[in-house]
Amino acid sequence: MSSDTADHPAGSYYAATMGEAPAFPVLDDDARADVAILGGGYTGLSAALHLAEKGLDVVLLEQNRVGWGASGRNGGQIHTGQRRDVDWLEARFGYDRARRLWEMAESAVYLVRDLIGRHGIDCDLREGLFHVMHKGRYVEDARRHVEVMRDHYNYERLEWWERERLAEALSTPVYFGGWRDACGGHLHPLRFAQGLARAAAKAGARLCENTKVTAIPPDGAPRLVTERGTVTADTILVAGNGYLAGLDPDLEARVMPINNFVLATEQIGAGRPGGLIPGGEAISDSRFVVHYWRPTADGRLLFGGGETYTHRPPSDVASFVKKHMLKIYPQLKDVKVTHAWGGTLAVTVNRLPYLRRLRTGVYASCGYSGQGVTIAPYAGKIIAEAIADRPAEFDEMARFPCPPFPGGKWLRAPSLAAAMSWFALRDRL
Repeated sequence: MSSDTADHPAGSYYAATMGEAPAFPVLDDDARADVAILGGGYTGLSAALHLAEKGLDVVLLEQNRVGWGASGRNGGQIHTGQRRDVDWLEARFGYDRARRLWEMAESAVYLVRDLIGRHGIDCDLREGLFHVMHKGRYVEDARRHVEVMRDHYNYERLEWWERERLAEALSTPVYFGGWRDACGGHLHPLRFAQGLARAAAKAGARLCENTKVTAIPPDGAPRLVTERGTVTADTILVAGNGYLAGLDPDLEARVMPINNFVLATEQIGAGRPGGLIPGGEAISDSRFVVHYWRPTADGRLLFGGGETYTHRPPSDVASFVKKHMLKIYPQLKDVKVTHAWGGTLAVTVNRLPYLRRLRTGVYASCGYSGQGVTIAPYAGKIIAEAIADRPAEFDEMARFPCPPFPGGKWLRAPSLAAAMSWFALRDRL
């Protein structure tokens, strides 16, 4: 394990396998830039890269290390579409807009692969993803979804798999059917984030680590205030996702941090012929509190499941997650868990991303609700384009409604916990 991993979660498989991490200086003086960015995750790094490639002077501030937050801790899954499916979008926005939002999400998936290829990012990219039904009564609607995507969205990369065939592909019989998405996939998320950071720095962006933003003054020129200096800019982008407490009351009202947890097993030959998931796909299921898993490049099973809504993690993260894994793979009861960690993501009330111009010269993007591997880099790109006077795609995403969480600052977390507990109970019924 590299000594650089000390600033990333100690139990993280990603930190243990990230290789040599890029290092960037602390901001210790006042600075001026065309654009200042808060947050060194996918959104901020993608925005910094695309802005620098357009010739703008960019300063990015990360309070820890690039990729330290959700961008370096997530399940690494590449999902197509928005966080809400096309039926949900059509019911609220109509077919034409739902189709446009689907096409933008497809552009997001393409962007991830383009960034990896164009910048030579070594992040264990692998193709294929299953979405599977944990209840028999979901099967009819799921089959219909595959037909709708083929017939009305010209998306022929989904293939329905019946229960018997699926059980062989997943190495478990517990699911009732599901679809395989040939355009889905998975990757090493921390190495992807670090690759974006290297590319942004190479393009001329000034990246600063271990530089915490303490205030975003509501008046005067757009600026980010840190413990050691201030960055004043024509435009700022707030891209801290689940780490924005105390910085902007409007964002804090509409974007809720929640914690999710992941484990990695010892090497068991997962993703290889004769092992679990021999085709190497990622998997997510139909639970509201979703279970998701995939093989790693070195043959482990990486499994995510379980959420908490307080700042205190479970006392034993490995056991907390393993109980979920064993519902699906009881044959792994005696397999050793070598890594277990958690991280904070951010959700919105309707699970749609929150992209906005908060005021003149101030943009925000956060609340990806579990879809951040694809949507967050794309959000950074379209915000860069909006800043450079090409706002069409940003304006489309910014039209998503995003009501505040009920209960205000103090009661929103208990309200969300109660709601999520209900949905978790419904998952089990």
